[in-house]
Amino acid sequence: MNTSELLKKVRKIEIKTKGLSKNIFSGEYQTAFKGKGMAFSEVREYQPGDDVRTIDWNVTARYNNPYIKVFQEERETTVILLIDLSGSSDFGTQTQLKREIATEISAVLSFSAINNNDKIGVIFFSNKIEKFIPPKKGKSHILRIIRELITFQPSSKKTNIEVALKYFNSVIKKRAICFIISDFMDDNFEKSLKIAKNKHDIIGLNINDEREKNLVNVGMIKVIDSETGIIRWIDTSDTRNRNIFNYNHKKQAEDLKNIFSSSGVDFININTGQDYIKPLMNFFKRRGNK
Repeated sequence: MNTSELLKKVRKIEIKTKGLSKNIFSGEYQTAFKGKGMAFSEVREYQPGDDVRTIDWNVTARYNNPYIKVFQEERETTVILLIDLSGSSDFGTQTQLKREIATEISAVLSFSAINNNDKIGVIFFSNKIEKFIPPKKGKSHILRIIRELITFQPSSKKTNIEVALKYFNSVIKKRAICFIISDFMDDNFEKSLKIAKNKHDIIGLNINDEREKNLVNVGMIKVIDSETGIIRWIDTSDTRNRNIFNYNHKKQAEDLKNIFSSSGVDFININTGQDYIKPLMNFFKRRGNK
């Protein structure tokens, strides 16, 4: 992809996702992700109906008149996108590849973050940390993230979510909001997920494809594992093969759901053949109603 093509692609994603974040997600994002706490703002004279627990007794004694402390929500926070760029992210049989969906969702979340004066950072991972973009604010920072998502080529095609979570915990010291954007074709990350949850606000965003759920009867096909490179031939006309494939996927989906549920981590499913706006909106509304 040459520079001109890249700029056009970045601009196209910017126009679409910036509009979504401003016109659709802005209010929901702010409601779902409130500030880190309450910070002292000022003192003022007590008025009927004020909470007596907020009375500042030192100032009250000094002026011989009741005064209360006024607090404001600390709005600014840090958002980290933990993005899986392993080989399976380049798969997609519907309208878009998983990586293309991940790019758009990352852009929407990034623009929503800066609209609310939050910092945004990114960690690209495969079975190792591929790239870390430290949290910052500003449109130019988000455009850099989008460019990297479009052009970055990972050095490995494998997946290790545990490595990504451990790195995230080590480099982000203060509490942050973290979206893990992946297809979660990995295991043995439950312990690291629980540790991260104890310190941060974690959300799992699972991007999947319809053809990963159901094996269609199209005869003999050659299947390549995008992460290991292993090639196999599968007879999809064999009912037993289709049943085994469909059962294994259903079992993996249930196991993944249980991992997030037992860890107390919110989980969103996104399908490459469907609009990602509705599941994101539903998630924001659920969080805002808690």
